[in-house]
Amino acid sequence: MSQTTKKALAASLKKLLNHKTLDKITVKDIVEDCEVNRQTFYYHFQDIYALVEWIFITEGMKILDGKKTYDSWQEGFLWVFYYVEENESLLINTFHSMGREHAERFLYGEVYKLLIDVVNEQGEGMNVSEENKNFIADFYKYAFVGVMRDWIRTGKKEDPKEIVDKIGKLIAGNIYNALLKY
Repeated sequence: MSQTTKKALAASLKKLLNHKTLDKITVKDIVEDCEVNRQTFYYHFQDIYALVEWIFITEGMKILDGKKTYDSWQEGFLWVFYYVEENESLLINTFHSMGREHAERFLYGEVYKLLIDVVNEQGEGMNVSEENKNFIADFYKYAFVGVMRDWIRTGKKEDPKEIVDKIGKLIAGNIYNALLKY
């Protein structure tokens, strides 16, 4: 029942975000839409930002499940693009409100999770410090999220598959080569 209630609260918040930014939505708005009482909301979440974080964490896990290897990272990154398209109002309205750090943390976090697994896989058997592996994953994380942010900012005109293909060509072999240098 607990997961069902959390999912219902999340669905209400997402629905409300189609019309308002996050900083304009109240717990009262969510519970009225969801037809539960305030106490139910606070039983599950400390505040609206905790609900947003729960949405990002649970949905992020689904996006990348099994797509964090060298052979599947492109599919994982493509799924992040699709998630952004599908949940545009959640991300954009969160991003344009006081909850901006939640949206950024989600994007950076999901892309990092994908990349660090690829870096670790490519670096298997190499004597590369965790610090350097993290640096490589961080470098590519900022590049990938930057590309995605530009895609959003310019109206999502380019096909995500084309973007991911371009990135794939650009970095093919480069993570391995970076590991060799460290």
